[in-house]
Amino acid sequence: MRNKNMDVIRGIAVLGLMYMNVYFFGLFEFGYVAQPIPPLSDDVIQTVNLFFIDGRFRSMFCVLFGAGLYIQWQRYQDIAVLKKRLRVLALFGLLHGFLLWAGDILFIYACAGWLTCKYLNADNTLIIKRAWQFLLIGALMSVVLMLMEPHIAINRTDSAFLQSYEQIVSSLGNIMGTNAVMFVFMIIAVPLITLWMSAAVMLVGVYIYKLKIFDDGLPAATVRTVGCIAFLLSCLRVLLEYQHFQLAHILKEPLNWLAALFTALLLIHIIVKAANKDNWIIIGFMRLGRMSLTAYISQTICLFLLFKLFYPHWILSFNRLDYVCLVTVLALIQYFSCWLYSCYFKQGPLELVWRKLSR
Repeated sequence: MRNKNMDVIRGIAVLGLMYMNVYFFGLFEFGYVAQPIPPLSDDVIQTVNLFFIDGRFRSMFCVLFGAGLYIQWQRYQDIAVLKKRLRVLALFGLLHGFLLWAGDILFIYACAGWLTCKYLNADNTLIIKRAWQFLLIGALMSVVLMLMEPHIAINRTDSAFLQSYEQIVSSLGNIMGTNAVMFVFMIIAVPLITLWMSAAVMLVGVYIYKLKIFDDGLPAATVRTVGCIAFLLSCLRVLLEYQHFQLAHILKEPLNWLAALFTALLLIHIIVKAANKDNWIIIGFMRLGRMSLTAYISQTICLFLLFKLFYPHWILSFNRLDYVCLVTVLALIQYFSCWLYSCYFKQGPLELVWRKLSR
């Protein structure tokens, strides 16, 4: 029997991903580039992002993915079945990454899931030990790579930004070629950073599933501890955002992973408690969560069409508030579209394909 709370969490997470990813659908290599004199709303929205969005919903998905692997392992008692599903997911990820968007997470999750499978039969002590070890490995690798990468702050008047923009609007071939090159760099980063970080969070997902956190939420004392850690780490991450010395740049990514993990755990607890009420909002998120793969790819297709083909000039004019308004409209459309679709079909189209290919 499906865990309703996990479906609700997944539905919220897939919409949250769009708020995080939208800035990278213009010029992926730069992400959001501010105006020479950015509006106050940019700083406000970025602070909110660093507390509640950036990496948080990605971590929620990692936690859910790890828990999902454990559920499937319990059902089939056969790692080979899980690995076949992961191979199909990796194929989806490669197609998604090379053809549409270099920020794909499916390939990363498939690789990290493969590593997580080695510990599905382990006891809780080993699982949480490996999770912290993998986090440490990923953090150290991130620090090393950041030391090798000079940090250069740019705005929309800089020649590098404008040249990159001119390149992507010149032809569809340039768009596809640039995206493919960016995705190659992302693949190279998998064994260096993202594999370890993602596998660590997936193991946390296995751990908290076995503790029935998805059914009951966190214990009261643990909620306070997790909340305090999430708040302190997020405050530190916000502080680093506005520092310009190299150490601040180096520490941003590993610190953000940690802050995201604890914030994700806190959000999961809040959602589990709220999901006990079967109102139409919760049911809508549950239906969306059951077709999260379709929703995720649909987001990419929509944002690709908007920023690459129909309105690339938005890259030059949009501030953070514009991005937030756009995503909010798209999120509402997707929420109600999935609700309507679920009235007639039990599975999303890509979920059905994934299941068929995994047999």
